[in-house]
Order: sequence, then structure tokens, then C-alpha cells
Amino acid sequence: MKKLVLMVVAAMMFAMPAVNAQKVNTDSEVAKLAKVDAAIADAKKGAKAATWVAHAKAYAEAYALPTKELGRGVPEQMLMMNVGRPAGAFESQFAGYPAIVYSYEYVDVYVVNGMIEGWDQKKAIKENLAETAIASYAKAYEMDPKTESKVAAGVLNLANALAIQADALNNMGKVAEAANAFELAFRAQQVVPAIKADPNNLYNAGMLTTMHAATLQGEEAIAAFNKGEKIFADALEAGFKDESGNIYYYIFHCFYGQKEKNREEYLAKAKEALLTGIKLYPKNTTILDGLMQFYTAEEGVGDPAELTGMIEASLKEDPTNYDLWFGRGRVYNAMKQYDECIKSFEKCVELRPEEFEPNFYTAYFIIEKANAEVEKLNSTPNLSYQLYEEENAKINLIFAEAIPWLEKAYAINPTDGATLEYLNMLCFRLRDMDGMMDKYNKYHELFMNR
Repeated sequence: MKKLVLMVVAAMMFAMPAVNAQKVNTDSEVAKLAKVDAAIADAKKGAKAATWVAHAKAYAEAYALPTKELGRGVPEQMLMMNVGRPAGAFESQFAGYPAIVYSYEYVDVYVVNGMIEGWDQKKAIKENLAETAIASYAKAYEMDPKTESKVAAGVLNLANALAIQADALNNMGKVAEAANAFELAFRAQQVVPAIKADPNNLYNAGMLTTMHAATLQGEEAIAAFNKGEKIFADALEAGFKDESGNIYYYIFHCFYGQKEKNREEYLAKAKEALLTGIKLYPKNTTILDGLMQFYTAEEGVGDPAELTGMIEASLKEDPTNYDLWFGRGRVYNAMKQYDECIKSFEKCVELRPEEFEPNFYTAYFIIEKANAEVEKLNSTPNLSYQLYEEENAKINLIFAEAIPWLEKAYAINPTDGATLEYLNMLCFRLRDMDGMMDKYNKYHELFMNR
């Protein structure tokens, strides 16, 4: 039924006159830009900071004009009121949902369930509008620092428009263009010292640049990874902080992507990025996984024991650091040294006994240890039935060690589905052990009624 409604709407839109009614007077805007261009070219007018402020303002407004009335979550009716009648419409998808696309001269606007969800700007009034505006605002402030308040207001508006457009570009899959817009948003904010430029814009730019670089080949890829490297360096210098530390994982990829330039140099830089990241964020599983994969993929770059050595040294200085113990457990698990892994998470429980996470992960890695033993047993050839059963009984004892930890985790957070599923599964496997059938009946009923 929804598809039929969409088709009816689309048919109505196609019946409209094929005249673009978007409220952008291109000729008028081009004339405004020509006028301010002439003003700065004039020897007398161009010597005034105010002329450069006006030039910047005109270019910034021309940049924002085609999309300034657009925003995610804006009702479709407001689109028609604020932007005008579209030239036509067609059916499409946005993020996997059916969408109607209203087509204007400058943009295609994606509407899902009556709300604007995204837009694709097809052209600009003039090329390099934002870049020119930033340069002109910078020129004005350089000529006369007293213009700071006017310049600050202008660059803040431009930076906001750039960040909004960057988000829209990213939603449309235009990753490289989105990265550029985020970077320009930061550069705009840098024009005057009164504004503290937001390094989050640089982080977004670097992340998207790295993602784009991963889709390229050869020299193009190397150049894009190099650009990402420089953006992240600027972000860190500008004071960027994130809770997870994923910036170091992206920096690693930027260096790793340039290894064909100088293998020894860039592999060393890639490794250092991960080691720095894991030292600062020992709980970051993405960085840990990256290190393990890096050591596996590149012969001679390092031994996982380096990680344990580094973490052990840190624990000597800070033996009650929960995140370090958590990271230690993850590393030992990756090395398949399960006893040390479990020991680490038991320490996490000791440090935070009433928290769900350490109790759950202690159980989880006990199960991992038991599963490894199951795999080993099943791959052992020529075992008699009796020997198989004896070894399987030993493995069940390992599985049983996880039960108390899971029960504690479940008591702390009875809404966690994974904990309940493990309890249901393990108690069934161990049902012949003393007391396990009763536990199975209890947790199976809870599992079925969750």
C-alpha cells in the first residue's frame, strides 16, 4: 500500500509544469558576485577591509543559498513552502527506505515518510564559493583586526553551513566531498582567534578521507592516505580528544596505506600509531585487533608479546587500572593463552565486582577456552569412544566454571539477552551434572519468556 501511495504522489509531481521554481535567482546571484569581485579589484575599494568582508559575505551566502532552507526532519509541506515547486519527482531509496525525490535546479531532495531525510546538491552557483569566502574573510581580518566581530559572525555561519552540507554529502555516499566540507568548516573557524575551531570537524574529515582512500588504487590511494595523515595530525594538534581512541586506528591506516612509498618507514609509523593508541586506550578492541592483524599480516614487524610486555609494564605503575587489565585479557585471548586471559578478567571483577561487564567477560572467555578445547578434541583422530567421553567430561568442567560468573552478570543486568542465552545453552549441555537440570529449567523458562 505504501508503494502505491508513493507512486501516486510521484505521478502528481510529474504532472506539474516542468518549470523549476526553486527560489534561487541564478542571474541575480551571479551579478552580485561579479559586483563584489569588481569591488576588490578596484584599487581604492580593494584597500578597505570592509570591501573584503562584503566580498566574503556574498560568496558565503551564495554557497549556502541552494540548501539553506533544507534540514533533516523538516516536513515535506515546509519544503514546498520554503524552497518552491520542484520541476519533477521520482521514486528512489534513502538508507534502504522508499523515498520520493523532489528535483530542483540545484538539488534533489529525498523525502521519507513525509520528512526530508537528505539532499544531493547537483551544482553550485559558482565554483569554490566556500574557499573564496574563507580567503576573503581572512584577508579582511589581516587588513584590519578591528573587523574581528563581523568576520567571526560570518565564518561561524559559513562553518555551520559547511558542516550541515558535509553531513548531507556523507549521507548521499559522497565521502570525499563530505570530507572536504568538514575540513573547510574547521578552516573557516580558524580565521579569527576569537573562535576556537572545533577539531571534531577535522576528525570527521580525516575519517572520511581515510575511508575514501581505501576505495582507490596506486598513486591516488597513496595521495589520499597522505592527506588523511595530515588532517589527523592537525586534529591532534588542535586538541582533538575522543572517548574511544579510534583516531589512532585511522592514523594507522593512513600510514599503512602509504607503505609502497617506503615500506620500512611507513610500516614503522603504522605500528607506532597503534602502539600509541593502545597505550592511551588499552580497552579499545579495534586497536587491539588491528595490532594482532598487523603482526600477522606483516612478517617481522613485531611479536604480540610486545603488547603484553607493554601492558605488564604499565600495570606495574598502575596495578588497579581496570582498562589495562581489560586490554591485557583481550591480548592474551588473541594469543590463545586463555588462562592468562581469564586471570585478567577475574582481576577486572575484583576491581569492579558489582558491574556487569567484568563478570560477563570472565564467563565469556572461560567459554572461549572450553570451545577451543572442543575444537581440539574434535580434530584429534582415532580416539576411542571412552577416551572421547573422558576428555569431553573434562571440557564440561571448564564450561561449568562459567556458570557462576554468568549468574552474577544476569543478577546485575537481567535484561541482557546474551547472558540468558548462554545460561540456557550451557545448563542444557551440563544438565547431567548435579543441580544443572534445575538451573536449566529456570533459565530455559526465562529465556523462552524474555
